[in-house]
Amino acid sequence: MRYLVRRLGFFVLTLWAALTLNFFIPKMMPGSPANVIRDRTRGVLKPDAINRLLTSFGYKPGQSLGGQYVDYFKNMLTGHWGVSIGSSLGVPVTKLIGQALPWTLGLVGLATILAFVVGTLIGIVAGWRRGGVLDSVLPPVFVITSALPYFWVALMFILIFSVSTHGFLPNDFNYGEGTHPGFSGGFLLSVLKHGVLPAATIVITAVGGWILTMRNNMITTLAEDYVRMGRAKGISNRKIMFNYAARNAFLPNLSGFAMSLGFVLAGAILVEYVFNYQGMGYMFYNATVGHDYPLMSALFMLYTVAVLVAVLICDFATFMLDPRARAKG
Repeated sequence: MRYLVRRLGFFVLTLWAALTLNFFIPKMMPGSPANVIRDRTRGVLKPDAINRLLTSFGYKPGQSLGGQYVDYFKNMLTGHWGVSIGSSLGVPVTKLIGQALPWTLGLVGLATILAFVVGTLIGIVAGWRRGGVLDSVLPPVFVITSALPYFWVALMFILIFSVSTHGFLPNDFNYGEGTHPGFSGGFLLSVLKHGVLPAATIVITAVGGWILTMRNNMITTLAEDYVRMGRAKGISNRKIMFNYAARNAFLPNLSGFAMSLGFVLAGAILVEYVFNYQGMGYMFYNATVGHDYPLMSALFMLYTVAVLVAVLICDFATFMLDPRARAKG
């Protein structure tokens, strides 16, 4: 129980520190919300009109820094995240996030899980058959692909599967032009086709790390006494590989997988930008370029909370699955 309490206390402390940084960092950036509004309106609005507009957006010109800090925390915790002052001027931030979130969860989330599952399975077999054909070929190949930049792999996929094949696979936007969103076969097929290249980019560049980590964990675990005992008892190799070795080698990977799931909300920013995929990563890039402070703050807060919650769930799962963690608690 002490272990869980410590982890929960660490979660609260880290969340407070991250949100505090999220409050101060935008204030250190050049420019201000008033300058952004002035640029968006081409300087037509007078200062009084800009202040009234900012007040309607939730800003309070002239408010003290302490008052801003208290209001910021209250708004972050209650979901009052303000309205966009960027290209979507006046649109509630929650609406913008609600529109982009399903696309990122569907694309980056599934691709991350697929990369983890495939990488873990290959790593298990490669570690079990150390020095074999699979261990000699796949880990080195995928480690090389994991070192390649996201955007370079994306551009190569576009060149090979879209440009050279005259649009065999689409390389732009979330679904086809003229397709109406809805639960129809045509729309779902269009979404799947548009998601193939960005998803493949994420899988190719992420799977190598999981392969190498799981392979090394397996090799270390296979030297343990309980694996030797299982072999001495005549237990089948398949059972030893999965029930003894892989089950214990998998535990160190939980933290990395939890962080990967947490970063899903951030999206693969470069991938979404290259493919013009309208997800959270693409939105974050536009918010940064357009100095959309409310949207940036809300997105950073969501990314932080997602990572911390994922890690906290991982800690609880490790506590339940690993007797050593329960003994320390």
